[in-house]
Amino acid sequence: MPTEYWFYLLSALLTLNLLLLLWLLLRRVDVSRLFGQFKVEQLQQQGQFQQHLTEQLHNQRLHLQQLQQDNLLQVLQKITETQQSARFELSKNLQQQAQLLAEQVKQLTQSIDLRLKDIAGQVERRLSEGFEKTNQTFTDIVKRLALIDDAQKKITELSTNVVSLQEVLADKRSRGAFGEVQLTALIRNVLPEAHFSLQHTLSNGRIADCMLFLPKPSGDIVIDAKFPLESYKKMTDLQLSTEERKQAQRQFKLDIKKHINDIADKYIIANETADGAILFLPAEAIFAELHAYHADIVEEAYRRRVWLTSPTTLMAVLTTARSVLKDDATRRQVHLIQEHLIKLAEDFDRFRGRFDNLAKHIDQAAVDVKQIHTSANKISSRFSQIEKVEWLEEND
Repeated sequence: MPTEYWFYLLSALLTLNLLLLLWLLLRRVDVSRLFGQFKVEQLQQQGQFQQHLTEQLHNQRLHLQQLQQDNLLQVLQKITETQQSARFELSKNLQQQAQLLAEQVKQLTQSIDLRLKDIAGQVERRLSEGFEKTNQTFTDIVKRLALIDDAQKKITELSTNVVSLQEVLADKRSRGAFGEVQLTALIRNVLPEAHFSLQHTLSNGRIADCMLFLPKPSGDIVIDAKFPLESYKKMTDLQLSTEERKQAQRQFKLDIKKHINDIADKYIIANETADGAILFLPAEAIFAELHAYHADIVEEAYRRRVWLTSPTTLMAVLTTARSVLKDDATRRQVHLIQEHLIKLAEDFDRFRGRFDNLAKHIDQAAVDVKQIHTSANKISSRFSQIEKVEWLEEND
């Protein structure tokens, strides 16, 4: 019972005692006897009341101590349960986060591997294609150089096997046919079929012995074979008189000039052929005679842009034309190679950019993994501290 209750009860008893005392006085009872009896009773009641109050206080203190112990145990149990639950939830969340992170890292690794394989495959394929085309181009160039060497060997053999023109040729038709045949043999042994045309018809209706198809700026060039052997033979025949030889020389010069003018007028066409043409003289002796003793004819040919050639010099001209064609083909191939190299460089730039982006992602992933590892260490440290606290509480 509360202390205040006993206080009120004691006050009420004292009040009753006073009232009883007054009543006795009013009755004129023996004061001393009643007072003594009242005092004894009062002392007995006070003693009983004190004993009872002491017992009640002791019981209340025991009850409060028991309640405090029970409440403390409940609080400690609740704290322990809460810690265990929090630790379980935290451990569960950490496991889930670790599994999720491992899965994401695995997916990222697989994606990176696939992307790297794809990029490596594309680069390898592009490089293989570029190298194959480059090797094919170089192989073609080597083959063409080999053809040029073979043609030069054949021309050399042909030059050593040529007999005297004066013994072989008898009439004018045979000489013309021989000149065309020799021209055809020279051209076929040096140039590919696609770069010349025999008996080619021009836009003006004229038929040229041969047309060379050369790239710009040279352009297409006409070759016409002429063989003024009769006047040349008379001019060099010592059995004839001096006057006859001079007359033959004049006729020789007229024939050569006529051939030069005919070629210039018939076979040089603006916007169709080159600005010059070639006069092929099948005899080296005639070519040497012109350059040695008839400089005016050479100058006239130069003025009319008609180039005089012999089998030897025509071979040099054709070889030069072959070099021009080879250079043009090489230039075209180099252009293709440059285009492929440019494309390859662009592909490599894209590959390098993508690889740099991939490296950044990998670096960022490494940073994230490091941060996660740091967080995991901190969480483990927290758990260790919590376990130490629990162990201390158990020891207490």
